[in-house]
Amino acid sequence: MGKKLYVGNLPFTTTDQTLVDMFSQCGTVESASIINDRDTGRSKGFGFVEMSSDSEAQVAISKFNGNDYDGRPMTVNEARPMVPRENRGFGGGGGGGGRDRNFGGGAGRGGRY
Repeated sequence: MGKKLYVGNLPFTTTDQTLVDMFSQCGTVESASIINDRDTGRSKGFGFVEMSSDSEAQVAISKFNGNDYDGRPMTVNEARPMVPRENRGFGGGGGGGGRDRNFGGGAGRGGRY
């Protein structure tokens, strides 16, 4: 079973293929992906690499963690499991101001506020 690694503090120009090429120096890369912002499509500056074995993952951590990559010290460590986000109270219907729509008045109705 492979080991998933978190790779952070990457230049925003880094691609999935760049990660594959880099981490292939340490063994077989099962997968590599840069995380992009869903609104802009721009890289968030981090990604994940899955190595084919735990020993290859340890070699990659030793080799790359803290290493300079385009002027930035990379962070490479074992990825933690994703934790569900807590409900922050922003869900539900849309906004739309706080006025009472049944208040009457308004243009063309002859009423006053």
